[in-house]
This record gives sequence, C-alpha cells and structure tokens, in this order.
Amino acid sequence: MNSQIHSTAIISPAAVIGLNVSIGPYCVIGNVVIGDNCIIHPHSVISDGIRLGAEVEVFPGAFIGKEPKGAGALARQPVFEKHVLIGDGCSIGPNTVIFYDVIIGEKTLLGDGASIREKCRIGSKCIISRYVTINYDASIGDGTKIMDNTHITGYSRIGNNVFISLMVGTTNDNSVREKFADHISGPIIEDDVVIGVGASLLPGVKIGKGATVAAGSVVTKNVANATLVAGVPARFVRRLDSNQNQE
Repeated sequence: MNSQIHSTAIISPAAVIGLNVSIGPYCVIGNVVIGDNCIIHPHSVISDGIRLGAEVEVFPGAFIGKEPKGAGALARQPVFEKHVLIGDGCSIGPNTVIFYDVIIGEKTLLGDGASIREKCRIGSKCIISRYVTINYDASIGDGTKIMDNTHITGYSRIGNNVFISLMVGTTNDNSVREKFADHISGPIIEDDVVIGVGASLLPGVKIGKGATVAAGSVVTKNVANATLVAGVPARFVRRLDSNQNQE
C-alpha cells in the first residue's frame, strides 16, 4: 500500500517512511524514521533524529523534537541527545510538545497540549492527559495515568499503575534562593499509588507502594506503603486493604 503525502508537506530526502503512512498539509518532517500505518495530521513538526513506531497518530500542531535552549533566564544549561523514540500505537495529541531525548513506550496517549521535557522516560500504556507538564529527567512506569493540568517536576520518579488526579503539583527544590545544584530532588511515587485531586507533593518525599494521598493534601514527609494520608500537612489516617485503594 502506498503512503499518502500532501503536496505542501516539507520532508527531508533522508527520511525513511513506512507503508501506508499519511502525512497531511503543511507538515515539516526531518531526517526521521516513520513506521507503517502512521498518520501525521496537518501542521505537525517532526525534527531530525525522531523514530516513530508503527500505527502512531500525531495530531495537528504537535512538535516532536524541540531543542531546549539555554536562555539567560535558566538556572542550568540543558543537557540532551538529539533523538526521540515513540513506541508502536501511540497517540500524540494536538499541540503537544515533546523535547529531544525522550523515550515513550507503546500504546501511550499524550493529551492535547501536553509538554514533555528532555531526558524523560514514559512507559507503555500510559495516559498523560490534557495540558500535563512533565519536566526534565522524570521517569514514569507502565500503565500510569496522569490527569489534566498536573505538573510533574524535574527528577521525579513514578512507578507502574499509578493514578495521579487533576491539578496535582509536585516540587523539587526546598532552597529556591540557591543556584541549581545537587539538592534538587523530585518526589518518588512507587507502584499502585493514588494521588487525589489538587494534592501537593514537596521535594524528595517518597509515597510508598499502594498508598493513597487524599484530595487537597500537602505531603511534607514520606508516606508508608498501603496507607491513606490526608490533610495539610498530610497525616496518617488508616491502613488500606492490600487489594484496594480508597481515597
């Protein structure tokens, strides 16, 4: 089956394009590898060094392979490699921005306007919902769902099958007046955790396996496995059944 490439698309002669690929109007495609049965919707930009697996759909206005720039306002000089790997069957929402040096597993969905910074690793069968921001050097395991307008700070570590609700905030710096340094540390969220809507996680806290953080809580210290915490600051409420989290 032949690929369908719109006449207005600009495509590098070095690009490798698989079978039955659709590339819409006004796309800009660099020196990339695009797998079979991909759909690239209008006005998408895919920079050099990107590899899309089979059956990936990129919706209008997405930008894959943004190069982070070390503007004078930044506290650190970005460090990255110029590649992005997106697994089979992924969906990249409209106006999503994926920086260089990102790896995304198969069958993961990125919602409208999501932003994924350099050196991030996202597992398979995840949902990164609308306008979620994932800052530099964060890792997310398989089957994890992060809902709308949540911010995952730099150096966060998130396990498998985690659910993070709407408008959750995470932070990585308790010494904001100091220069960017080794004290930067994002939260560690272990497998099967549930984080309720509007919760805030302070730098370096560890949320143990199977724990639940109630809506609106401010987590200032580590949370034990399979426990429910709530409040400002978050405090122990009760143990959770090993087979069920409850908020």
